[in-house]
Amino acid sequence: MRIAQIAPLTEAVPPKLYGGTERVISWLTEELVEMGHDVTLFASGDSITQAKLNAMWPKALRLDGSVRDPNALHISMIEEVCRQAENFDVLHFHLDYYPFSVMSRQSVPFVTTLHGRLDLPEHQTVFERFSKVPVVSISNSQRRPIHRANWIGTVHHGLPINLLKPQSTKPGYLAFLGRISCEKRVDRAIRIAAHCGLPLKIAAKVDPADEDYFNDEIRSLIELPHVEYIGEISDHEKPGFLSGAMALLVPIDWPEPFGLVMIEAMACGTPVIAYNRGSVSEIVEDGVTGFIVEDELSAAGAINNLTKLSRSAIRGRFEERFTSRRMAEDYLAIYKRLASAADRTTFKPQLVAG
Repeated sequence: MRIAQIAPLTEAVPPKLYGGTERVISWLTEELVEMGHDVTLFASGDSITQAKLNAMWPKALRLDGSVRDPNALHISMIEEVCRQAENFDVLHFHLDYYPFSVMSRQSVPFVTTLHGRLDLPEHQTVFERFSKVPVVSISNSQRRPIHRANWIGTVHHGLPINLLKPQSTKPGYLAFLGRISCEKRVDRAIRIAAHCGLPLKIAAKVDPADEDYFNDEIRSLIELPHVEYIGEISDHEKPGFLSGAMALLVPIDWPEPFGLVMIEAMACGTPVIAYNRGSVSEIVEDGVTGFIVEDELSAAGAINNLTKLSRSAIRGRFEERFTSRRMAEDYLAIYKRLASAADRTTFKPQLVAG
């Protein structure tokens, strides 16, 4: 198939460091190319891909201090995709609801994967207005606030099977990975580790929007003697970091649409201890790949039961459920359904002999 992948311009594809959406787009794009499809990636010019790259801006906007209005560049990109649409069998957007209006006015099949939260009241208006636009959820729980959307599938994220592998190291600490923000609740992780008398290593970035929260609420906590704040880490650093952890703590306080860090931990054979919010119950198999908990006390209790879990079995479940090949196959099935439906509804005039 001729497939267009349209990525946000905020980060490169793949991103240099943190950037969950862009990493998923990269893994999907590369897997589709490996499967023999003709893929074009619309993204920033510093992206790296085996697909054809259509650079919409020289570099990722997070790294370009000259850009003050990213919306202008994304709107321009959507228009360019629309102008090139006839070159593709399907268009796959990763830009939330931004493409809905323009792309609904053209005939090439398109689909949007919704990567973010959908529980804000204003989202209802968009999906009521564009109730026929095909959208994909990244977990079933992500759908709950939106009843009027045209959901055509749920596709759980997957990552390359050999990207992160278990390392031969003795686990000796608890881990927190990703981003420090009020909804991720690293403060809970710090208290859980303290309750268990275990060290905690934090590998996480702080976005500009979260700097006040970090300075007011978290900075003093990471100076505690049992806490080591590492900062943001890259993919090649994650196997060692996660393999050395007794468990990954995911004490979230929001309806997490997916939670990529959970399957990264599983890829390394590391158990996940996560609060029962959002997609957690779809991703973590309680008592198999980790434990689903409700509060700090039950999280501490789960740590005492970690010896009941098999790290090799956790890796095995990752290979069965969360690889990028499985993700690509799921999306390909959706693309084919969309293309088939478009063929059936396209009017093809017949020549009449005169």
